Amino acid sequence: MQTATPQSIIKHILQKDGFSQWLGIELVEVGEGYSKIKMQVRQEMMNGLNVVHGGIAFSLADSAFAFACNSRNNLSLALETAISFLKPVYVDDVLTAEAKEIRNGKNTGVYLVEIKNQHEQLIGLFKGTCYRTGKNLI
Repeated sequence: MQTATPQSIIKHILQKDGFSQWLGIELVEVGEGYSKIKMQVRQEMMNGLNVVHGGIAFSLADSAFAFACNSRNNLSLALETAISFLKPVYVDDVLTAEAKEIRNGKNTGVYLVEIKNQHEQLIGLFKGTCYRTGKNLI
């Protein structure tokens, strides 16, 4: 049996992740405790103030967080998350979320996700803590 790699694990997750597919998320890079993804903002993602709905930026960061947490084939679930919105996002902006592991514990992990637009401007900061179940994903 072939060993699961971060790439094969995240591709497995993405195949079943209809919401990330709807967002249009593309995998840029993945490694142990790390992921980088991107997406383009569409008109249906805008709120009534003509900026992206906060849930879209949050969801992008949450996906990057989930991919980084689960990259070692240890089913991990969010315990706590928080986000700061730093700049508005508009239609056709391309957002990149980069999740980096801050702490890799036996039962928990802590991650920081930077969300940037196509101009490399920081538009959001997301922090997440996950719980590791000890079960394999694949």
